Order: sequence, then C-alpha cells, then structure tokens
Amino acid sequence: MFAKVLIANRGEIALRIARTCRGLGIRTVAVYSSEDADAAVLGVTDEAVRIGPPPAKRSYLSIPAIIGAARRTGADAIHPGYGFLSEDADFAEVCTTSGLTFIGPPAPVLRRLGDKALARAAMAEAGLPLLPGTVDPVESLAEAQETAREIGYPVIIKAVGGGGGRGMHVATTADELPGAYQRGRSDAQAFFGNSRVFLERYLPFARHVEVQVLCDGEGNGVHLGERDCSVQRRHQKLIEETPAPHLPAHLLDEMKRLALHGALSVGYVGCCTFEFLVDDRGGFYFLEVNCRIQVEHPVTEMATGIDLVREQIRVAAGHPLGLKQEDIVPRGAAIECRVNAEDPERGFVPTPGLLTEFRPPGGPFVRVDTHGFPGLTISSSYDSLLAKVVVWAPDRDEAIDRMRAALEEFRVAGVSTTSAFLRRVLDEPAFRQGLHSTALVEGMTQPG
Repeated sequence: MFAKVLIANRGEIALRIARTCRGLGIRTVAVYSSEDADAAVLGVTDEAVRIGPPPAKRSYLSIPAIIGAARRTGADAIHPGYGFLSEDADFAEVCTTSGLTFIGPPAPVLRRLGDKALARAAMAEAGLPLLPGTVDPVESLAEAQETAREIGYPVIIKAVGGGGGRGMHVATTADELPGAYQRGRSDAQAFFGNSRVFLERYLPFARHVEVQVLCDGEGNGVHLGERDCSVQRRHQKLIEETPAPHLPAHLLDEMKRLALHGALSVGYVGCCTFEFLVDDRGGFYFLEVNCRIQVEHPVTEMATGIDLVREQIRVAAGHPLGLKQEDIVPRGAAIECRVNAEDPERGFVPTPGLLTEFRPPGGPFVRVDTHGFPGLTISSSYDSLLAKVVVWAPDRDEAIDRMRAALEEFRVAGVSTTSAFLRRVLDEPAFRQGLHSTALVEGMTQPG
C-alpha cells in the first residue's frame, strides 16, 4: 500500500479522499491555492503545500506545481479526485515518468477514452449501441449539415474532448445548425483546448442512466449497479439515485453487462462510469466514459456498503480486486442532491460570498459530503458545489421523504443555494412517480 498520497484537488472530494486514506493508514498531503488557505481539508491531512494563486490554471491545473509538491513531500501516489486533472492523460503520464502512481487508469487508456470520438469508436467495436451520428469528428459545417439530414433533427453538437456537460449545443432545425456548430467549436476550444466536435441525434425526453464499474490491473472487473441522473439543468446533474426507477430489469442488466465488457475491452484499471441515454421506446445508447471517481459516487456507496475510493486506491497500488460480482448486492434506495451556491431564481448564477451560517442536516441514513463551515468564503474562482446530501431508505418513496426532510433541515446563510429548488423537484409529480426525463428541470424553469 502507498505510504503517502498527495490529493490534487480541493473542496469536498479532497476531504473525502483524505478520510479514506486515513482509514487505510496512508499519510496525506493537501495542495491549495492562496484563496483556499482556510480550506477544511488542511485540518485533516498530514501536510499541506500552497501551489499557486487562485486561477486554477496556475494552481490546481498546474502540473509542474503539483508534481513539485509531491516530490518535496515524498508522496508516492497522487489522487486527482474529479474535475481538474483527473482525466488528463498528460498528467497521468508525467506522474508515471516522475516515479509517482497516478490513482486512475493508465495514460494510454485515458487518451483513448478521453477523446469522445475515439471512445465512441472503441465502444462501437465492443458492441455497445450508439446514437445515430458521427463516430469521427465533424470536419466542416457542410458535413454536419449532411449528417443532420441523414439522421434527422434535433441534433446535438458535442466537444470531442468534452466532459461535465459543458459546451453542448442543440439544433432543432436546419436553420439553427450553423450557429450551434460554430458555438460548439468555439466552446470546445475555450473549455478543452480542442475545437473538434462530433454530432449525434438529440433525445429531448431521455432518461440519463450510468453504470459504475471497477477494474483491477489483472483483467478482473465488476459493476456496482446503475444510477439515474436524469434531473439536470443545462446538462449538469442535480439529483442522482439508485436504482433507476421504472426501467425494466432486463434493460438495466444488459446495460451493466455491456458497461463492464466495454471497460475490460480497453484494459481499464480503477473506477469508471459508463453513461447511457434511454429513449421512450426502451432503447439505450452509449454516451461516454468518465475515467475517474464521480461526484455522485456516494449514491452507490450507500446502496452497496462499498467504499469506492478505498477500492480505487487498492487497485492503483497493485492489489487484485477484492470483490466478485456476486459479492455486490445493492439494497434499498439511495438519492443524492447537489446543493450548489447558486441562485435558481436568476438562472442558477453562482453566488460566492461568506457563509455566515452553515448547519448541515443529520439523522439516520443521512450523509453530507461538504467542505463548508461558518466563516468559509465561497470563491468565484471554482465550482459552486457546496454540499452533497445523500440519503438511504428501504424504498424510493421513503428515500424521497427522507431527502425532503434533510433539505428542510439544512441551514445556510450568506449565500443563495439550490436547496429550496431541489425540494421543488422532489415534489414534482413526474419525479415522485419516477416518470421524469432530462427535460424535467427545463420544464420547471420555463417562463409562465
């Protein structure tokens, strides 16, 4: 096992990783920007290194700064968490050449799956179903127009190097396609440093379902069930749950089988998540692979009792997978709500500021992953995620009621949050009945 792990991240995921490392007897190093000098994780890790000023490009995205911190502190592994450098193949390669273990998949696998066009081609070869569209990047507007005519509108333009729901643009008609194509290329370059895009059929009323997979370096793998992530705004997830409601068992079983097969087919090592869309006729389609621990991983942990970060670290350290598929028996229902420092009344604009009050909920089967505390200044430099409230119950109806009560109990002052809006979502009849789609939030926020 590793002696010391540097956590190349911030916020709640940095705390999450530090706590699991402590349980494994691993010493930890936090890194922080000057704006995060009062971060909660600094009181949990054994060491901390300031790596730069607030802009992420000069701190949490600075490979030289992070590698330098690891060398100075004698770390033998780096856990990237999610976001930032977690899916950066160059970073994984630099870790390896610097004698450090990157807690994630090998760099060649990251390169193959991080490029959405290459990932689609690999999964098509593995037998996973794809939405109608292009496998290779679209090289021109004329090619995009021809493809759209062939597959039919609406279509969506996505960045080849994309992730996190950013930079996607929908065209519902031929007249809208030129603008969507140009905006897609521009956003792809701005967000990911790569202007290449691809095009696929857009499903406006789909279910978004993902499968958690874990693999070791010896060709063994398991899936840990599915999560429904259909409650989204602008392709950003707000609520995740397991099991996925009102989907047939045979469809979910096939989705899980193919996800595990797809991961093993490319030699994946570590935690990954296969994302799918399910249409209203019961067909499902591969979207992408997230090559990291997911924000919503606690949902799976609550239902299975398995610490995913622990397994991720063990596998990275060279241990064979300690789980067999028959060992994984999800029970009950788990739901996660992402409480962001945002104002839903103003289009979910971020609301940085000083937390003058911060009292998370508690009680049986309630888990809160957060970096918040009274007196913390929520920065405008980083993601607005403030806390993840996760509940478990024997069935979905009870889990929804438990989540509703937990959000009511959550007390935050000084910044606006999405807590009240999330309660509204929980009360929506379509959500209560488990018949909602990715269009739910958009329908709730339309004027009039």
